[in-house]
Amino acid sequence: MRFAGWYSLVVGFGMLAQWGFFLATGQVPELQTEPFRIAFHLVGEAATAIALIVSGVALLRRLKWARDVSFVSSGMLVYTAIVSPGYFAQQGQWPLVAMFAVLLILAFVSLRLLARSEKHRGA
Repeated sequence: MRFAGWYSLVVGFGMLAQWGFFLATGQVPELQTEPFRIAFHLVGEAATAIALIVSGVALLRRLKWARDVSFVSSGMLVYTAIVSPGYFAQQGQWPLVAMFAVLLILAFVSLRLLARSEKHRGA
């Protein structure tokens, strides 16, 4: 559960930092061209990041409900790691596409470890 907890924290804070950087440096042209679409996307990204941070803290503190929240937040991450790289692939930014592939693989590793720990717990 430690891997899943730390992974959730790092990715959650990383998502907030990445979007903060993009917004602060004016690298989100969709704010002018597609304001509604990007607003909904940003809300989804922020919800994912916050859910990951909450589940990461809960897992590391070994709270009873941590696994349940972590499964949900990891599912949110899996969705965004599948959907988001399309934007960067369209722009030919292949290193960012690769980053999402790594995030997706590690999310599945995290989910597998969580499922295993639940199985061993007898739940």
